[in-house]
Amino acid sequence: MLRGGTRILSNAVKRGFANAPAQEPAVQAAFTVQDPKDFNDRVKNSKIPVIIDFFATWCNPCRMLTPRLESVIAEKQGKIVLAKVDIDENTDLALDYEVESVPVLIAMKDGKVLERIVGLQDTDKLRQFVNKYADAK
Repeated sequence: MLRGGTRILSNAVKRGFANAPAQEPAVQAAFTVQDPKDFNDRVKNSKIPVIIDFFATWCNPCRMLTPRLESVIAEKQGKIVLAKVDIDENTDLALDYEVESVPVLIAMKDGKVLERIVGLQDTDKLRQFVNKYADAK
């Protein structure tokens, strides 16, 4: 009896998924850089401005900054993206961009560094920083 009930449930679930409408892929406002090639592909070659967040998992100010930054970036609805770079996993990128302490935020457009800010920032300062590049033409 139990087996039959499981089979019916399984078929109902399968039918439910088959009839579900296809979802549009969402614009990803934030992503974690995996390696230097990923950085080149998704950051340097980005058609829209990118804020790069150099962080470390052991860094308490980084942990406080990330949710603030992610919410400010999300407000811009795809006009700018956030690339998160763990300095312990991507040491060469941190050295290339002269990251001596964390957190460091770098604004980049067309592969060029536009501005850098170091340390924990309040939400208002983050919003000003992000807006400057998200709203630029």
